[in-house]
Amino acid sequence: MLSPAVYSLLLLCFFYSPFPSPRETVDGEKTGTAIRGEKLLKRVRRGWMWNQFFLQEEYTGSDYQYIGKLQSDQDNGSGLVKYVLSGEGAGTLFVLDENNGDLHATRRLDREEKAFYILKATVVNKRTGQKLEPETEFTVKLHDINDNEPQFSREVYIGSVPERSDIGTSVIQVTATDADDSMYGNSAKLVYSISQGHPYFSVDPNTGVIQTALGPDDMDREQREHYQVVIEAKDMAGQRGGLTGSTTINITLTDVNDNPPRFTQSIYQFRVPESSVSGTPVGRILATDRDIGMNAEMYFTIVSGDGMDMFDISTDKDTQEGVITVSKPLDFEKKPSYTVEIQVQNTQVDPRFMSAGSKDMATVRIGVEDVDEPPLFDKASYLMEVKEDAAVGVAVGSVSAMDPDAARSMVKYSIDRRTDMDRLFNIHSGNGSVFLLRSLDREETAWHNISVIATEFNNPRQSSHVPVYIRLLDINDNAPTFATTYETYVCERTKAGQRIQTVSAVDADEPSMGHKFFFSLAPEGTHRSNFTVRDNGDNTAGILTRRASYSRLHQSIYLVPVVITDGDYPMQSSTGTLTVRVCTCDREGNMELCNAEALSSSPGLSTGALIAILLCAIILLMIVVLFTALKRQRKKEPLIISKEDVRDNVVSYNDEGGGEEDTQAFDIGALRHPDAAAAVLEESAKQRRDIIPSDTLLYPPRRRLHPAASGLIMPPVSMASRDNGDVRNFINQRVLENDCNPTAPPYDSLATYAYEGAGSVAESLSSLGSASTEAEQDYHYLSDWGPRFRKLADLYGAEDGDFS
Repeated sequence: MLSPAVYSLLLLCFFYSPFPSPRETVDGEKTGTAIRGEKLLKRVRRGWMWNQFFLQEEYTGSDYQYIGKLQSDQDNGSGLVKYVLSGEGAGTLFVLDENNGDLHATRRLDREEKAFYILKATVVNKRTGQKLEPETEFTVKLHDINDNEPQFSREVYIGSVPERSDIGTSVIQVTATDADDSMYGNSAKLVYSISQGHPYFSVDPNTGVIQTALGPDDMDREQREHYQVVIEAKDMAGQRGGLTGSTTINITLTDVNDNPPRFTQSIYQFRVPESSVSGTPVGRILATDRDIGMNAEMYFTIVSGDGMDMFDISTDKDTQEGVITVSKPLDFEKKPSYTVEIQVQNTQVDPRFMSAGSKDMATVRIGVEDVDEPPLFDKASYLMEVKEDAAVGVAVGSVSAMDPDAARSMVKYSIDRRTDMDRLFNIHSGNGSVFLLRSLDREETAWHNISVIATEFNNPRQSSHVPVYIRLLDINDNAPTFATTYETYVCERTKAGQRIQTVSAVDADEPSMGHKFFFSLAPEGTHRSNFTVRDNGDNTAGILTRRASYSRLHQSIYLVPVVITDGDYPMQSSTGTLTVRVCTCDREGNMELCNAEALSSSPGLSTGALIAILLCAIILLMIVVLFTALKRQRKKEPLIISKEDVRDNVVSYNDEGGGEEDTQAFDIGALRHPDAAAAVLEESAKQRRDIIPSDTLLYPPRRRLHPAASGLIMPPVSMASRDNGDVRNFINQRVLENDCNPTAPPYDSLATYAYEGAGSVAESLSSLGSASTEAEQDYHYLSDWGPRFRKLADLYGAEDGDFS
């Protein structure tokens, strides 16, 4: 194991550090740590050893700082032993000579940053690298030097102390700390001193407590309020060469109530009108106090004078002024002036400074000014009573007012109609007697509050009001009635004398002795009655059965007339009818099913719900029908969209056939077999809704002049060309199609059919290829075509002479 190398240097440090026994553990393992490296678990002779080194901080030398030397018993000087260092700062802060075991610090160390370092050392064989001894731990501790000045916890302290405090009164404690080692020398031992603040304050050198140094008479806030004190802390117990730190303390003297209030003047004078009401300010008086805050708060009192009962005084919390106010009505005619003595003192009194001079007195003179006053009632309010059945014109009570001025003007009375909108009352303008204008009802309104006005005859602007409270006294004018609407039922199977309902009564009247009601069965209900009434004597009655069974099917409802009578005078009574339903009950007497109406009702939707559902279905059906009708009436878009007159429009299809050879354009068989085509057309065509088709358009046979008559020789015409029945039928079919087609063009439009085409066996209908002239044509047959061709017949059927 390692052993000390230089006993002369380390003897004092390690003298009391015995070598650990072989049974001590390192890193959880038992090791033999004898000086000469004996085997494990073998007790050996104790030897001297080291376990820590000491090093002075803040080393200023240029070389590495020598710490000590490590030497092992395994090192016999052969040079085969290598010293190895590990732990905190090994290789950076601390280096170990691997050959001789010298330990050095590589740079300056600061104890305030780290006070000690834990390192580990061992020896290994240089050739094999095998450890020759177990690793041993040791500590390098730094010796402190005085390199840190004291530091206060704050740069500036704030303190306060009451004024007029005794000598030695504590103000505040300041604390400084020193980063140096307090266990080594005096580097961290501090002493406090005061460098600024004499002679008012002192400081305890050991604790840093600042105290007052002058007596109460010298520490007066009203003379000086703020002080600044500088305290120093010096280490090395205050010896020469120690380091110093300082701080500033701002000390304020707090106020105590050591000054009494004083009036600014000894006599005050005020004037107040006699019409001033209670609480009207008369004037303000001022007193001053050198103290501040709560110590300057004061209160005023009236201590003497003939106006003590007529005036009050209070303190304005904001300005600390005394406010004099009127407490009772003033009367110039009775007393024109008053004098009072007012005292002022602090609300917070300090017994240490209380003396006979802590109060101040002032005289206040108040003059009353004469004014023209309104009439004054002899009471602040009036209470009157009248029975509710009092007749119109009966007097209810009276009021009285008079002019308080010396003139004693006459007074007239009236009622403020804003307080009597229904004009129930009136007042005699001369004597103030209040009487009824209309009859009253206590049950409608028990109290009436009106206001009476008293006005001076000579000066109507001078008037006053007084409230009048009128209470109506009750009389027994209302009959009692049932307290509520009772829903009573009786079981079909019951027993005689069974109580089925308890009834009570109410009465709008309020008798002085309380209500007393009597119940009985009405005379018309006593004959063959199914129920009876039993008066309980406590303003209630029970309804009892007189039979053991009832039949709901025979009679489902019974009406029981009950007579209710009160006990006041004059006696009032009324008859109330109690409806009793016959119900089916269970064994416990609980109702299950009542009258026929209840029997007929079955669980499910109510009648109202069914009606609502039916109405919704009808409305939905109407909407569907309306939508369908509108959809059917909707027309296709017409061929001609213009809304203008379309009679002169010509619709050109621009579709000219190619004759008989063109079999794709149309079927020429319709001309050759007109009867078959007409039959198909009649079956498939639909009539138009907007017109009624007229008679079938038939072209009349074309009238020609006889050749002998005309003097012309006509070329021979074949039978096919003379017989135009095919063309006539074709035209009629097309006209019928257009009449029956809802989407056909308007009636005055020209439709060009152009059916023949090139190579047609039918003769052309065009007038351009006709050999005859216009004179040879006879257009009178146009008049036979119906009203639609009448205009055309008139134009072409006229003689040439008609236009000359």
